[in-house]
Amino acid sequence: MQRIASKMKLKQGMAEEYKKRHDELWPELQGLLKAAGISDYVIFLDEETHILFASLKVEDQSELGKLPAEAVMQRWWKYMSDIMDTNPDNSPVSIPLKEVFYLQ
Repeated sequence: MQRIASKMKLKQGMAEEYKKRHDELWPELQGLLKAAGISDYVIFLDEETHILFASLKVEDQSELGKLPAEAVMQRWWKYMSDIMDTNPDNSPVSIPLKEVFYLQ
């Protein structure tokens, strides 16, 4: 099992909308993430900076590379693109974070 963390940026004033959309996560997207071996996926918001911190566990990190080709993932990115910083393909600007400490 591998742990992965990243940060993203939410547009100012969009915290409630971001939470609402995730509270209503599409079942087909949830199924896709679980099928890719993702678990313990959590996202935190720093309300001062609008930085989102995401952490997840995955069985095989190579499975994550397959997700961008999935139609439901592309639809989700487009759906979220109006409330967060995104790349030209609508994927969120996501900066990987380096693990420097872990207490088990």
